[in-house]
Amino acid sequence: MKHLFQRFADFFRESDKILLSLCFFTTLYGCFSVFSATHYMASFRPVIVQTVCMFLGIVAALIISTFDLEKFFEKWYLIAIVGVVPVLLTFFVGIAPEGTDDKAWLDLGITAFQPSELLKICFIVTFSLHLSRIKSNINKPKYLLPLCAHGAAPVVLIHFQGDDGTALVFAIIVLFMMWSAGVSWKYFVAAFSAALVASPFIYFFVMNDDHRARIKLLFDIDADIKGVGYQQWLGRRALAGGGFLGQGYLQGNLTQAGIIPESHNDFIFVGIGEELGFLGCIAVIILLAAICLRCIKITKLCTKESNKYICIGVFAMIFSQSLVNIGMCISVLPVIGVTLPFFSAGGTSLLCLYLGVGLVLNVYKHKNERTLYLSA
Repeated sequence: MKHLFQRFADFFRESDKILLSLCFFTTLYGCFSVFSATHYMASFRPVIVQTVCMFLGIVAALIISTFDLEKFFEKWYLIAIVGVVPVLLTFFVGIAPEGTDDKAWLDLGITAFQPSELLKICFIVTFSLHLSRIKSNINKPKYLLPLCAHGAAPVVLIHFQGDDGTALVFAIIVLFMMWSAGVSWKYFVAAFSAALVASPFIYFFVMNDDHRARIKLLFDIDADIKGVGYQQWLGRRALAGGGFLGQGYLQGNLTQAGIIPESHNDFIFVGIGEELGFLGCIAVIILLAAICLRCIKITKLCTKESNKYICIGVFAMIFSQSLVNIGMCISVLPVIGVTLPFFSAGGTSLLCLYLGVGLVLNVYKHKNERTLYLSA
């Protein structure tokens, strides 16, 4: 028993208690927010699922932090299969839960599972390995083109699944990871220029009427408050009604009336703003920013390139989702169905976030080890 206690003490001492504490308190804040946003439903299921997944996620993160990442990387092909196959299954047996348009979930009987969330974590692992193996030759077309194909694969796959919000998150993860690996700025300028030239074609021939309407709202936010702009219009009303201190927990007029669509999910930031005001929103931003900064801090402690890219990937995932979600809620970005990390209701999202956190915790524990991988 004494030996077991000593092992536990050593394990806890080597773990990044700061990151784990930040994630725990952020998720706890999220659980209270989910409870408030679903209080009008007279159902405890959403908050129970969120709370259970929080504890399961913490356990999973701690377990992953004990893995030998070198051996983990050796099984990269299995990790890729675990990430891709469930997404492919959604094209044949996918379901669209109430309130969603895309068949991007799998029915597991007792609950629904969103494979794209797991794919994010699997992709970060495989892409990190790819980057580390070609590090010294990364700007040579011979190596860069396959890397770009690797990065584009999940973006294209999720786009055809119909979840463009998640596809955008994947694209941002790819850009951050490639930039951190030293891809020349010239390639980024060329890619941006190509995207700019292609944007009219994408707007008129790739996007549907709903997508175009959401983009038009950015230039006139009150143009269609009874149609496509209805959700964001209600969101602005709720945020304005919250003022500096808010209307009080469980006291939000629009939130507790169940008027705001997806108030427990994509628009949970709006409910927080209405009930806890500007201060509540700032607290959300500070907590998420602290988690992101901690991930960046850990990259500076790494001696392994592959581990550094894992931290960058997890940072980019949390940062991009936070930025896009809050941008949607305050009407500076179109509504594209991106959840707020650690806050939005969703067991799959929360569990997979903690899988990513577990990888960062693992990197922290092994921050002084040097990689065995050689450049290609």
